[in-house]
Amino acid sequence: MRTCGLWLVLAAGLAWAQAPDPAYPWLEKAYTALRAADYDRAIESFRRAIELAPERAALRKDLAYAYLKIGENEAALEEFAQAMRLDPSDHHLALEYAFLCYETGRRAEARRVFDRVRQTGDPASRAAAEQAFQNIDRALAEAIARWLHALDKNPGDWGTHLELARLAEERNELELAATHYEKAWRLRPERRGVLADLGRVWLELGHSERGMAALLAASRGAEPYAADRARGLLPSRYPYVAEFESALKLDPTNVPLRRELAYLLLELGRTAEAEQHFRAIVGTDSSDLLAAAQLALLLLARGERQDAQPLIERVLAGEDAELAARMRRATGLPPVLPGEPPVPQAPQASPLDARAMGERSYQAGFLKDALKYLQLAHEQDPADFAVMLKLGWTYNMLGQDDRALRWFQMASYSPDPAIASEATRASRSLQASLARLRSSFWWLPFYSSRWRDVFSYSQLRTEFRFRRLPLRPYGSLRFIGDSRSRPGGAIPQYFSETALIAAIGISTPGFRGSVLWAEAGVAISYLERPPGGRRLGDWRGGLAFSRAFGRPLGAESGGRFFETGADAVYLSRFDHDVLFYWRNRAGYTAARSQSLGGLATQCYWNLNVAADARRQYWASFVESGPGFRFRWEAMPAGMYFSLDLLRGVHTLNRYNPRRPNYWDWRAGFWYAVSR
Repeated sequence: MRTCGLWLVLAAGLAWAQAPDPAYPWLEKAYTALRAADYDRAIESFRRAIELAPERAALRKDLAYAYLKIGENEAALEEFAQAMRLDPSDHHLALEYAFLCYETGRRAEARRVFDRVRQTGDPASRAAAEQAFQNIDRALAEAIARWLHALDKNPGDWGTHLELARLAEERNELELAATHYEKAWRLRPERRGVLADLGRVWLELGHSERGMAALLAASRGAEPYAADRARGLLPSRYPYVAEFESALKLDPTNVPLRRELAYLLLELGRTAEAEQHFRAIVGTDSSDLLAAAQLALLLLARGERQDAQPLIERVLAGEDAELAARMRRATGLPPVLPGEPPVPQAPQASPLDARAMGERSYQAGFLKDALKYLQLAHEQDPADFAVMLKLGWTYNMLGQDDRALRWFQMASYSPDPAIASEATRASRSLQASLARLRSSFWWLPFYSSRWRDVFSYSQLRTEFRFRRLPLRPYGSLRFIGDSRSRPGGAIPQYFSETALIAAIGISTPGFRGSVLWAEAGVAISYLERPPGGRRLGDWRGGLAFSRAFGRPLGAESGGRFFETGADAVYLSRFDHDVLFYWRNRAGYTAARSQSLGGLATQCYWNLNVAADARRQYWASFVESGPGFRFRWEAMPAGMYFSLDLLRGVHTLNRYNPRRPNYWDWRAGFWYAVSR
């Protein structure tokens, strides 16, 4: 029974078996740029590919190697870390990350990763990790023993306690580290950077309340760098009163912490408690004019003018002229007393101060504060391209990509090559993500020995992107045809749809490799097709999923790879059927051969499964067999050839006029491009 539906569905199944890789064109550009040593272009192309396939560990791994080529070790570390998160079973990747951690001074992280790999990796990885782990661990153990011996001789040495704590933390002896961080801080309580280290270790030990108290104390009143580190470990919410009180019990001499708690209590209407804290501040620090002024106002509000008078006089005699003027206004005194000079204006922050505060706020995660300081720095020095670049990243982190793009474009004109290069890369990446229109084209011709025919499938698609709209409308023009279909005879043989299909549709953005889509259009056949005629309505839609792992075709080095994809598709012209197709490829990517013109090859094994909702024999089969893909360096980006030998079996054979088993050679090529 050679019905039209038979050929249509089988041809559609063959096409779905070769589903495109959306990231492939950008990957090809990336690897071409790597071979030309154009690392900036390679990095940009890898980043674009990652946007399309964010869950592929191999892409991030290759991007990390590209960063290493230009000396961007920090960026490489971040990409290696992301790749490890996506593929924790890649022990060779973990080793690369650990060695780079060690080279950049992160011995604790390196030791942790080496320890994991030496216990869970394959034999070769375990051996390498064991040796590296022992080298690090032995050195740490010997150093800890030396510092413990030094403490026996001088138990009150602050530096010895601190160094011992840091070494113990690197060796994951957290109890020992916490003990000596605390002893070091008790010896010098003004060094609240040590308190930030203590809070971090307490959190790792599970002492959440003590850790929160230490970090909160360190974030208020510490040197700026230590305060930023502590804020980075605190929750994004504002601390509770009880947390402030716990921090004060730990660090009772922390005046900024006590002052902030006092003002918080005022906001909550707990005036009596706030007054106690202001009195404590005034009693221990006579130079704190702000606390003295606030306490005076609280006393005046209760009518205790006599008790408030010494505090008022202290503020008026102080060096803070602006605070003195505010106190005069609050107490009804004239702005300037007879014989006094005019109140000077408060000095404004210099551009350097504003920029430094903006960068600190950015590093600590306080993006709105960072934006305020960076805008002030730009107003004071409009030619500071570093501030423009940081403003771009801040707006990007806040999700305001339109504004971020403007600042990146301005920073790209910097005379500093590093700033200009980073801004240009960021600008190009954002322009692509913000583009309202994006067009793509793919073409898949192939020969099938089973049908002794050449099939051709292609699609031109233009997608409209609106950032605030969770769906993406698009226009599509497909071609589906073959070389042997002929309309003559009582039972015309159609080996494909032999049609040009124009449609409009809508799809969701990709999420973890999945896309929902639907479209409506019209199919116009280039053959006479009774009884429906040449023009028929066409409605289709479904769910598409694809993921890839390991080394793609054209990677710098060889390695294993695995690709999987699944489609569930509704087709109105197939008797309103729903087809299901699952395809898998697993194999090995060989290293590119420069002696053969840059030949890149892949050998793999296919496993494809198909079924449909109406349980028809021609849509129900399993096929498996070897395959081979290859391309040369001189070929256009996004093109490769493939050759597959498949043995198939129909899982349902009712009304099947052919044998249940079949062989099929398929040879063809794939080409895709997007703009």
